[in-house]
Amino acid sequence: MPTGTATACRRLHLGCGRNVLKGYVNLDVHAAPGVDVVADLNGCDRSPLPFEDDTFDEVLAEHLIEHIENVLPMMQELHRVCKPGAIAVFKTPYGASDDAFEDPTHVRQMFIGSWGFFSQPYYWRADYGYRGDWQPERIVLRVSAERHKGQTPHEIFHQVTHMRNIVAEMVAELRCVKPIREAKKDLQTAPKIEIDLVG
Repeated sequence: MPTGTATACRRLHLGCGRNVLKGYVNLDVHAAPGVDVVADLNGCDRSPLPFEDDTFDEVLAEHLIEHIENVLPMMQELHRVCKPGAIAVFKTPYGASDDAFEDPTHVRQMFIGSWGFFSQPYYWRADYGYRGDWQPERIVLRVSAERHKGQTPHEIFHQVTHMRNIVAEMVAELRCVKPIREAKKDLQTAPKIEIDLVG
């Protein structure tokens, strides 16, 4: 990557694969046309990301996090390279869906409560050495408009928590908190949950 490119760009696209986005630093584990940075997100505990501290305002990761085995070091590195208040958007299958399990390269299932573990307040019971702090601000659950026609958000959410294959995709928006907060239970803040009816 040319000198100075990382500091000039303010948006980071993780695991871009063939979906290279204009206006982003496109990062992937494999070199390919349009990939700006080659880095192994599973190896962030061994090799830091090749960016300066406080570089990015935004991070986008579409159907990536479910493939990451070593997720806390990755989230800590993203915290390091993001500016205070930066927003990270993660799109992923919902944990209670077949899609979360069918792909043999998926190594984790994500639920509404999973995102809080990327913040510091969730570690009030035990210290695992994680030093990132991402506050989950909003979680959007995308569900079938046809299947849930006429149902209230409350009715749909009840199905989400009690049935499988309700959520087609989950989108989580996290805010980078710097300096990191204390590991205190009373600092935990729940995100806003939204239901998005999609075609």
